[in-house]
Amino acid sequence: MLRERARKLVDSPRFQRFVVAVILVNAVSLGAETSETLMSLAGGFISFVDTAALVIFVLEMLLKLYVYRFGYFRDPWNCFDFAVVGVALLPSSGGLSVLRAFRILRALRLVSATPSMRKVVTNLLAALPGMGSILGLLALVLYVAAVMATKLFGAVTPEYFGSLGTSMWTLFQIMTGEAWPDIAREVMVEKPFAWIFFLCYILLSTFVVLNLFLAVMVSAADDVREVENRERHEQENADEDATLATILNELSALRTEVAALRPAAQGAGTTVIYTPNNRPGPGRQLSDGEIARAVALYRDGESTARIAEQLNASLAAVRTGLARRGIRRG
Repeated sequence: MLRERARKLVDSPRFQRFVVAVILVNAVSLGAETSETLMSLAGGFISFVDTAALVIFVLEMLLKLYVYRFGYFRDPWNCFDFAVVGVALLPSSGGLSVLRAFRILRALRLVSATPSMRKVVTNLLAALPGMGSILGLLALVLYVAAVMATKLFGAVTPEYFGSLGTSMWTLFQIMTGEAWPDIAREVMVEKPFAWIFFLCYILLSTFVVLNLFLAVMVSAADDVREVENRERHEQENADEDATLATILNELSALRTEVAALRPAAQGAGTTVIYTPNNRPGPGRQLSDGEIARAVALYRDGESTARIAEQLNASLAAVRTGLARRGIRRG
């Protein structure tokens, strides 16, 4: 019972929003620690906020471990939160003082606490295999271009293309769009047709490869969305099947109860006693037992009207029943 209440608390939207708010406040406090002015004015309060946020994160982690037990580590995002909080708990004095800088990693918990950010990261991770192929293609293009540039322009501008390593760094800089016109103009002073090389390299490395990256990202996002839709449809179908099975079971149980409550067919000579709260309708047909009773009453001198009243039936039903036994009114 206690674990179920804790599960409802952990999974509630209010709890998630509270954790997001704590993450944001903690990120602001960690950023404020970099300001000497703010630390001199409110250093104690900033340290208190940081400590309080860490305590809340630890309590949240312990609560989830209590609720999910070892299933907590089956979720990669929970493992990420565990690692981030664990780094913050390590001692930050002496040789481990550098770990204080890693406390800002707690701000990255905002990714695991926000569904939209988790979806973006999921799409990015799904695109990594395709990106690896594109990065390999880009490295091949960069290597080939660096070899060509070293042979073509090494003697002209050795500071840019004097060696293979220097050429690769220069071409990587050109690929990012940084100061490439200045480099190209300096080379074109001695090599007027060098613009052909730079133009082809920029078109191939920047525009083509960038479009490939975008295509892979879009394709990965579509795949992730398709998987999510399929899982959602499967869950909806499972819920519908469970609901239908429940309805069928209830109908079957109701049918069994109705069959148990239905009186057995009354045999001949059985007298049916009707109470004011349980009388059949006057327009019904008499059963064999009721016909036998009507015959007995008629032979005792009762009128058909009196018999109909006692049996809660119509005169026509009584007369028809008597006629079925061969009794004709004189």
